[in-house]
Amino acid sequence: MVQSASDSTNFSIKQILPVLLAVVSGMFLVILDSTVMNVAIPKLVESFDSSLSMIQWVITAYTLALSAVIPLAGWFSDRFAAKRVFLWSIVLFVIASLLCALAQTPEQLIAFRILQALGGGMIAPIGIATVFKVSPPDKRGSVMGILGIPMLLAPILGPVLSGWLIEYVNWHWIFLINLPVGLFAFWMAWRYIPAAVPQKGMKLDLAGALLAPIAFASLVYSIHQAGDKGWSNEAAIITLAVGVIALLLFIWQELRRKQPLLELRVFRSPSFTHGILLAWTNQIALFGSLLLFPLYLQQVKGLSPLTAGLYVIPQAILSTIGINVGGKLFDKFGIRPVAIAGVASLACGLFTLTQLSAHSSPLYIMASFALVGLGQGLTMMQINTHVLKSAPKELVSRVTPITTAAQQIMSSFGITLTTAYLSRQLRNLPEHHSLEQFGNVFGHTFWITLTFALIAFLLSLFLKKPQASQQNASDRS
Repeated sequence: MVQSASDSTNFSIKQILPVLLAVVSGMFLVILDSTVMNVAIPKLVESFDSSLSMIQWVITAYTLALSAVIPLAGWFSDRFAAKRVFLWSIVLFVIASLLCALAQTPEQLIAFRILQALGGGMIAPIGIATVFKVSPPDKRGSVMGILGIPMLLAPILGPVLSGWLIEYVNWHWIFLINLPVGLFAFWMAWRYIPAAVPQKGMKLDLAGALLAPIAFASLVYSIHQAGDKGWSNEAAIITLAVGVIALLLFIWQELRRKQPLLELRVFRSPSFTHGILLAWTNQIALFGSLLLFPLYLQQVKGLSPLTAGLYVIPQAILSTIGINVGGKLFDKFGIRPVAIAGVASLACGLFTLTQLSAHSSPLYIMASFALVGLGQGLTMMQINTHVLKSAPKELVSRVTPITTAAQQIMSSFGITLTTAYLSRQLRNLPEHHSLEQFGNVFGHTFWITLTFALIAFLLSLFLKKPQASQQNASDRS
């Protein structure tokens, strides 16, 4: 029997540890795949004889598909029961991974990655909502911190595993590795996630389900085109207009429905709105920079995929320290000091990366990555927990898809912004450019992510604890 969230007397993490490990296994499967892909991009460009801007869509299309399916997680988990949806999501993710390994063209790989995202998109929001519900209110910082384990192990194992497979086997195995991991995650979820009773009479917000992906996909594509070809590009302008109109219609649709796809009324909470704006800017800064790491190491420094993977280990170690310390500090002092310290570390790391050149030393590079990792560990789960605690408890299953969808969308924005800008700057280099000029392009690109980190730092200075009324509502069972 799972510990009730309202009963924190004599609570021990051991009481909900099986549930935690089951959710962590599923999230690890999805996050491992993402970190593996970051290192694989240069190899995929070579293997498919394609361009960086084309292969970038292997990641961007995946994150866009995630953002399209994540809003459905709340409705699916209520209508068909969270455990059942969680299990089927793992099955679809594993089947799509096999198809990715068999892809013969970039277009096929992109299509199968979209299918993969349709499976993986619901795993995180359903898992986070499940753990949040079974955790006592005063222990959620520490408990949710455990969900950061996939975010810590995946950055360590993903790049190293990907580098080894690419260098000594072939790129197909970066997807085939998902099969055994997926089978283990399925068994853990089937064995330990508590069953729930489906809610009858849940109507799907079909208009919202159509408008959301149109809005998000159009906006991301517009940013990609603008970063690659400038804002005078006709496709960028048209898709921007379509995205803005679809987004406004989506918001109007959600606010007028009794059972919306996404519960946007929660934005009436100033604490929630402030927290999610901080999360968005922090995620753009973080994920926009993560893809640049392996590209710089392999293309500028000339490192092998395996060696490039080893370079990011300090980042993962500091992230591990950050998430463990951050969870305890969050429970004791609240979000403000943790967020300030974490975003400041991220900003410092990104500033040092703006000074990158072709001749930067390994120590300088790894120290910069480590600062970014510390910021990642201190902020990611703590800010998300703060956002969830700012919403009424009865809306948690509906709020989690908002925060998770937003994370994927903002991750996609960050990746699109930086890679499109990078591709454009590389094309503008002289035909006979020097290695120094090549390296400086990466340093200049990090200024984009640093800008968002500085905005996040300003937002963190004005953080407050959730209002008493909201907190009480959240703490009631």
